[in-house]
Amino acid sequence: MHIEHIAMYVSDLEAARDFFVKYLGGNSNDGYHNRNTGFRSYFISFEDGARLELMNKPGVAYTDSSCEHTGYAHIAFSVGSRERVDELTEILRGAGYEVKSGPRTTGDGYYESCIAVIEGNTIEITV
Repeated sequence: MHIEHIAMYVSDLEAARDFFVKYLGGNSNDGYHNRNTGFRSYFISFEDGARLELMNKPGVAYTDSSCEHTGYAHIAFSVGSRERVDELTEILRGAGYEVKSGPRTTGDGYYESCIAVIEGNTIEITV
């Protein structure tokens, strides 16, 4: 068994798609639009087969994800090396994204940085 995909609602669908394609090497499909409900989505596929569904629908409430809460906390992307963690962290910082922590080695041995990206949601960049 494996996780087929993870989905998240976003307010700015195109900006979210562009982020995952530009910075994390994802490939986007052409998108889906249900004209009856206003629902729109993109599937972003990654090299190892993982997929992320980005969704938007009128009436879906924005929640402030900048503070800790129950539910999903972050999505982690393995970039292969400490050097790549450092490099991508600086690229994202330079692009105006908030580096919430790191790069650092955590107490459980991960080398990572955590970045607030799409509407305050956190991604973890790790080896």
